[in-house]
Amino acid sequence: MKDFSGRIAVVTGGGSGIGRELVRLLVAEGCHVAIADVSPAGMAETERLCREDGMPQGTRIVSIVTDVSQEDQLEALREQVAREFGTDHVNLLINNAGIGAGASMFVSSREEWERTFSITFGGVYLGTRVFLPAVVASDEGWIVNVSSVNGFWATPGGGNPNSAYSTAKFAVKGFTESLLCDLRVNAPHVGCSLVMPGFIGTDIIANSYRISVGRDDAEAPSASELAVMRARIAKRGMDEAAMSDAQVLELETRMSDGYRMTAPTTAAEAAKIILDGVRAGEWRILVGEDAHELDAKVRANPEAAYDPDFFVLFGTPELVGQRAK
Repeated sequence: MKDFSGRIAVVTGGGSGIGRELVRLLVAEGCHVAIADVSPAGMAETERLCREDGMPQGTRIVSIVTDVSQEDQLEALREQVAREFGTDHVNLLINNAGIGAGASMFVSSREEWERTFSITFGGVYLGTRVFLPAVVASDEGWIVNVSSVNGFWATPGGGNPNSAYSTAKFAVKGFTESLLCDLRVNAPHVGCSLVMPGFIGTDIIANSYRISVGRDDAEAPSASELAVMRARIAKRGMDEAAMSDAQVLELETRMSDGYRMTAPTTAAEAAKIILDGVRAGEWRILVGEDAHELDAKVRANPEAAYDPDFFVLFGTPELVGQRAK
């Protein structure tokens, strides 16, 4: 798919981060886009930015509130896309939505762990299953599934667990590779890409726990959410007991902003790499120099991938960001 102009795309998780930047680039090229996200405010901001960027005449963009872990909501999304664009086909499906909660089998609740998996992998699987007939109905189609470097390296570094997220991203990787083979046999005019970003500047930290517990954008964090935030602060060696709830929230915001701002690759840069990869027909798209380096290092010596000294090169996001600058 060399040209996105006049095509129809569905982008999940388009209310923030890489999803938002993918929508902006597609719309700027004249692609009609349906945004799916749980955040009406996030999607509204994406639409505003698209219009501010300058939309080619006739280009359409619609926002549809969708929880990608729920098959009935994805089916409703498919039907609304068909009505909005007056067609039975979709050219480009980008399964991007995901969250990063459920870090540990020991600490995280079963509900949080399974909610994370159902969004981060279930949304990719169900999104593909629900929209596959529409993509196959196009003259030229492409499916993009967003995994992560944590889809081949199951830790954020330092020996820290990243259980639900990594399990989901490994599943996305395996599913997409098997889908590639399936498409080549049953729908050779449809391609797919497995996307594995490294450390990208997004608001995933701020969004993940809120989405995992089903809190609306406008709602204040619950007592249980504040308790989780306080536990994270205490783990960093800080006296959370001396902090008010307002101070806890302020620190969480600063940490999230720091994550986004220290990343070696911005969300906009990541989106461009992804779409350039689709244009080039690549089924495997690594995003960021850190992703390429980590991939090479893990492949060279997988037995050592979880040894403590492996963390020297690929540790916390802050270390990765500092290395890249």
